[in-house]
Amino acid sequence: MSKKTGKPEIPQHCSFCGKPSGQVRRLFSGHESFICDECVEICHDLTQNTPDLARQDELTDLPTPAEIKNYLDHYVIGQEEAKRTVAVAVYNHYKRINSKIPQILSDNDEEQVELEKANILLLGPTGTGKTLIARSLAKFLKVPFTIADATVLTEAGYVGEDVENILVRLYQASDFNVEKTERGIIYIDEIDKISRKDGNASITRDVSGEGVQQGLLKILEGTIANIPPKGGRKHPEQSFVHIDTSNILFICGGAFDGLEKIVSRRIGKNDIGFDGEKKYVDEKSDEIFRSVQPGDLMNYGLIPELVGRIPVVAPLQFLDEATLLSILTDPRNALTKQYKKLLDMDGVKLSFDKDALKAAVEIAVERKTGARALRSIFEKAMMDVMFEIPSMPEIVEVIVTAETITEGKKPKIITKPDAKKSA
Repeated sequence: MSKKTGKPEIPQHCSFCGKPSGQVRRLFSGHESFICDECVEICHDLTQNTPDLARQDELTDLPTPAEIKNYLDHYVIGQEEAKRTVAVAVYNHYKRINSKIPQILSDNDEEQVELEKANILLLGPTGTGKTLIARSLAKFLKVPFTIADATVLTEAGYVGEDVENILVRLYQASDFNVEKTERGIIYIDEIDKISRKDGNASITRDVSGEGVQQGLLKILEGTIANIPPKGGRKHPEQSFVHIDTSNILFICGGAFDGLEKIVSRRIGKNDIGFDGEKKYVDEKSDEIFRSVQPGDLMNYGLIPELVGRIPVVAPLQFLDEATLLSILTDPRNALTKQYKKLLDMDGVKLSFDKDALKAAVEIAVERKTGARALRSIFEKAMMDVMFEIPSMPEIVEVIVTAETITEGKKPKIITKPDAKKSA
């Protein structure tokens, strides 16, 4: 009992670790909170050993669009138009926020120009490199980066993940530095999956579709968002971190399956007369996504406000066999190079027959999932070898043949005792 009030005394506890006063040496009181001596020591160690991240790796020397595209060429094969579009948009974005006089180019009120943020929409079939472009950009620019899946987002107040939790992930990727967070890049994948079922406004609650689109509007355009530092749901007694999203670049990506039909109907021509036959542009053409207009996206199910906040559209094309073959061998992160490096760590040489690469490409084309299919094909073909090699030091070389890809046969294996024979 408290001597002053006569009411039961509530045990005091650390506001950070939750330990009661009886389990710590000292408990320091502050304004409506407490901190124990153990948490004080932890905070002291963090301040002493953690480097200053305020200006670390900040983007000061902005690369030109040509330099950005040249870097993307090392990782993304093909997609020339998309890489050029993204390079220009990213250059203009960071040039805007690096300006010493942000958004104002003249002291004359009549000549003042406001530079608005231009978010990017990567539009194209699955497996064409949308996520890879966004990830490679963030790596080159040395800015925080995070990927969010639009399909798990729900409207605020419903079970699921709030839109603002996207900012929590970027804040965590920035080592909890607000300034770095506000210059980062967020890639929202599967943006097409939150479209309305048709182009008409919804008259019922759509917690994972139109409602999410409405929730994205403010953070895409620019707002001061209050986010819980550790994620999760908000509650009144929680302290918040204030994030200004005005300078965060949002890159949205989606396959938009079925959009090609909408585009082909719009640009198709009808013969004059009641008996005229409708003539459509081939919806399977590689050029179809280059003709996408904002109205097509609205007819697909994106609300007009969201379309207006993603003004830069970078179309990606279907990957043909020649491009897929180059993806296997040319980029720095090529699958063949990755497997060769992994086996080289075990002292084993790995090589691929040309017929094996061609067979993998043909299978990938049939699956219609782009470059993503290549990894699953090679993972299946290499599984037994990757399992056995660490336990078999006598193996010196592995040769992957076409039969390994198409029929599941084991690769040729050359061992130390008889290097000329293959298993």
